[in-house]
Amino acid sequence: MPTTADFRATAESSPEVVLAAVGGATLVCGTRPELIKLAPLMRLFGDECSIVYTGQHYDGPLYSRIRADLPPSDRFLELGVGGGRRGDQLGRTISAVDEVLATHPGRVVLVQGDTTSALAGALAANAHGLPLVHVEAGLRSHDRAMPEEHNRVLIDHLADLCCAPTELNRSNLLAENVPAERIAVTGNTVVEALETALPPAGDRADVLAAHGLTRDRYVLATVHRPENVDDRARLAVVLGELGRLPVPVVFPLHPRTAKSIDRFGLRGLLAPLVVLEPQAYPAFLALAAEAAVLVSDSGGIQEEASVLKRPVVVVRRSTERPEIAGTFGVRVPAGPRIGEETARWLDDVAGHRERLRCLPSPYGDGSASARIVAALGSALVHRAGSAIAG
Repeated sequence: MPTTADFRATAESSPEVVLAAVGGATLVCGTRPELIKLAPLMRLFGDECSIVYTGQHYDGPLYSRIRADLPPSDRFLELGVGGGRRGDQLGRTISAVDEVLATHPGRVVLVQGDTTSALAGALAANAHGLPLVHVEAGLRSHDRAMPEEHNRVLIDHLADLCCAPTELNRSNLLAENVPAERIAVTGNTVVEALETALPPAGDRADVLAAHGLTRDRYVLATVHRPENVDDRARLAVVLGELGRLPVPVVFPLHPRTAKSIDRFGLRGLLAPLVVLEPQAYPAFLALAAEAAVLVSDSGGIQEEASVLKRPVVVVRRSTERPEIAGTFGVRVPAGPRIGEETARWLDDVAGHRERLRCLPSPYGDGSASARIVAALGSALVHRAGSAIAG
């Protein structure tokens, strides 16, 4: 029988040794942001990793752009669950992931974030008695109207290891009585993902030239969250505010937003904007890095802004990422404050760029993946000690 000392030696070993000790890892995900943020772990885990992609995001062209940027793997399983009502989608996803895990006994399961796919992966891992690691744990909006808030709370309380990006996230978990030994502050893998995918300056200039843009003289905007795009009046207000800004507004059009615009008859509000198809991650980062201001309701873009050192106006009623408030970003409701706050950032673009350049990102230094593997090794020590004591 292995002793706690045996597992402690494993915890202090290389990623390959740690993963071999648990029989490898299964990463369960289902959306493009999850794929982006898990890519650094995929590279680190290498052949010891299987990826289960549920297909929660199933827009073909957009998904294929992200898939092309991922590290190659012969162990990439696509389940094709697709969309539907939230409860139905969750049930089908749990069933599909459960079937996959049944063929991979003994593996540690990793899920990222707060999606339906992440919750399904967590529940399926729990049903199989497999160790569960939650990457990006402890985020809280304290907004129960957000389905994602329910998902992230449930996953955190199921997880054997909660990888919290920041100390604030750790504090959230401790406040909910998650044991300290199940929490590790690791930073966020988005830093590594961005640094790997960000094109060099010359290539970024080519991207801008292709769209007739000039560095620091445009705004990059995205909206896709239900609170902004599923309500006609709110969507019209957001598009109207963007259209009145005094500089070009580049607007990669999310498939969900495009459907709402057509359903509500709002195509005319796109006329003042530079509308683009959804971008591959490197091309999007090129646009974001050279923009004067970002305007978005995306959680990931809030993090990316702090790495790119760009200001972001967050169009949401609540956020689970308050770490950037007052430094890189400001949160506003759908309404005139979108224009007001964006104009404030536009008043001295060079000055704001220089000031933000000196601020560290709250999401770490680009070593989150290594910290997650080290924390996994430490979690093995605790799990083994508990099993032996029992």
